[in-house]
Amino acid sequence: MSWRDLDEGDIRVRPNRRGSRPRTKERPAHADAVIGLVVGVDRGRYTCLVTRESPGSAAEGDGERTVLAMKARELGRSRVVVGDRVALVGDTTGRPDSLARIVRVEERTSVLRRTADDSDPIERVIVANADQLVIVTALADPEPRPRMIDRCLVAAYDAGLEPLLALTKADIVDAQAFVSTYAPLDVDYVVTAQDGHDIRGIDELRKRLTGRISVLVGHSGVGKSTLVNALVPGAGRSTGEVNDVTGRGRHTSTNAVALRLPESGWVIDTPGVRSFGLAHIDPDRIVDHFPDLAQGTDDCPRGCTHDEPDCALDAWVAGGHAGPAGPARLESLRRLLESRSAAEEW
Repeated sequence: MSWRDLDEGDIRVRPNRRGSRPRTKERPAHADAVIGLVVGVDRGRYTCLVTRESPGSAAEGDGERTVLAMKARELGRSRVVVGDRVALVGDTTGRPDSLARIVRVEERTSVLRRTADDSDPIERVIVANADQLVIVTALADPEPRPRMIDRCLVAAYDAGLEPLLALTKADIVDAQAFVSTYAPLDVDYVVTAQDGHDIRGIDELRKRLTGRISVLVGHSGVGKSTLVNALVPGAGRSTGEVNDVTGRGRHTSTNAVALRLPESGWVIDTPGVRSFGLAHIDPDRIVDHFPDLAQGTDDCPRGCTHDEPDCALDAWVAGGHAGPAGPARLESLRRLLESRSAAEEW
């Protein structure tokens, strides 16, 4: 065989050494890997929680431990995020100065993602394996931003997460007028208010979070970290004030972190972001979350944006097929679809 018949995939030349060997795509199975939960990410280091039930653990029965890990080279550009269940090899004892390797990301049940803006096709995974998205917004100081909330609702529907509105600062403004805006969407909500050193409504919020994996999102200054500190004693999340000039809060959470609730379940506190792009979301997937309206799109023209003169949804609603709440539901759907293509800073 001539060297002209070979390519770089056939052999690897090793400088200053005689001979060469064929490349292989086979990778170790890592059957003895320990399964851990990623609870924190900081500059390429992953804090993982390993429990005694972890299969393949050489230290089964020694209780729960925290293991610091880095991503193995074989994962390439694959992103590991808070909430991921990962396979760990190497030093998984959790001793000080030890470092394990993440060699595999287990299959995800859900993925919350965003793009940098609505023109950016690159998706960024925020959190994995959550089942509830808690949208924290203040009723005043700073003023609520309905479009931001709409965008979070779209992201929740796309990810298969159940949305929950957590409305703070009801001691300043009554929540009823704001809540009525989202009544047609049947979005669950909890209202909280500061009462001296206590937070009214925190027990009700705790009930909605118990036994679940909940992601908290919201722009800066809405009281997200204050809620986390009340829900998880000792969490120590920094809180900040709202700027009197800009009306915006100062970023206090700089990285996502998963915190275990005292009863059961987890809350994942995320840092505030300036934009929440939805370029990766197909509008039809949003409509699917409105089953009373989705059937009415069968007669829509191809490529219908559901907000144009020929849209079949108008006739569907006018004919009473979507029930008494049809007109309000259609208006809400179109508002969500519009939010997908109208970027707004948080």
